[in-house]
Amino acid sequence: MMHESILRRGLVLLGCGKMGSAMLEGWLGQGLPLNATWVVDPNPSDWVKGLARKGLHLNDGMPEAPAVVLIAVKPQMMGAALPQIAAFGGGDTLILTVAAGTTIATYEAVFGAGTRIVRAMPNTPAAVARGITAIIGNAATTPDDLALAETLLSAVGQVVRLDAEAQMDAVTAVSGSGPAYVFHLIEALAAAGEAEGLPPDMAMKLARATVTGAGELAHRMPDAAAQLRINVTSPGGTTAAALSVLMDTETGFPPLLRRAVKAAADRGRELGK
Repeated sequence: MMHESILRRGLVLLGCGKMGSAMLEGWLGQGLPLNATWVVDPNPSDWVKGLARKGLHLNDGMPEAPAVVLIAVKPQMMGAALPQIAAFGGGDTLILTVAAGTTIATYEAVFGAGTRIVRAMPNTPAAVARGITAIIGNAATTPDDLALAETLLSAVGQVVRLDAEAQMDAVTAVSGSGPAYVFHLIEALAAAGEAEGLPPDMAMKLARATVTGAGELAHRMPDAAAQLRINVTSPGGTTAAALSVLMDTETGFPPLLRRAVKAAADRGRELGK
């Protein structure tokens, strides 16, 4: 159910690309009225334009003191976008941002340190309501603010709360960038199937269904990932032979993913400076 303050004072969505649209779709499904919603986007999709014909406010000013302003613009658009909402700083508006790389300090410089700011890092499976988002608030945020942010972001998947903003680079490296690692796993598994003599399209079909199916099992089963792996592995069988390669502590997945995740986290720290 939509928060009473949003129904009364409105919600502003700054940027309505893939992530913004996924969230908006989730909120509308949870009862957010179109007339309580303001979208600011220079290039709105046909879907958003269609909603505007039914009562959503599209690029037509802002409510006086919205309950929430959600920033979903690309980091490189931030310079142009933030001045449009700078006036909401220091008031009773919660600023919630899902933009990658931009630190809370950057927002505080624009809005003032007394502004309630929640930084969130979602990921692309949000498009099918299977995302996971990490959130952290600044010193001005209240428990109610974090609860509201969590409610809004749970429209597209699960939400976890961080202890410190410094953890955001690790989150970015694991869940933010992580879907790409899984898509590449599909590519690499298909290529390996081809190398063993399967036709390319069949190898890809097998790899894709295997990874998405295993993901769905991990999603539905309460067992630990290690247990799910053990369940598939007969002693001395084919799976065990493959795992002896993949689980090698020097050449397998563990050191490879450690290096990959570290590279992403290091790059995140660079971009955040």
